[in-house]
Amino acid sequence: MEVLEAAPEDDSAEFDHVVEASLHVSSGRLVVMGCTDYEPEAARFGIAAGPVRVRAARSNLAEAERLGIDSDEDPVTTEQLRLQVWPAPHTDRVVIKRWRPLAA
Repeated sequence: MEVLEAAPEDDSAEFDHVVEASLHVSSGRLVVMGCTDYEPEAARFGIAAGPVRVRAARSNLAEAERLGIDSDEDPVTTEQLRLQVWPAPHTDRVVIKRWRPLAA
């Protein structure tokens, strides 16, 4: 998770899938957690209250698919996720780069 002061450079070539969306942060705190995480123990980040932009960039998707393994215990087959957030007015969501499975 990266809390930034302004929009980052486009480095989507380094990732398999990149999307952006707007979010309104009213509390000045952003909680980041997975679907099975326990909320009281989830990571919290201080951020200016108000509208922000979030970019989620996923990598290692093609290698995990190529190996045919669904495991989060081996770095070779684990999806990597980078979240970046910065203050920005609300705009529509956008897919910057779409990953397409090899089998599709």
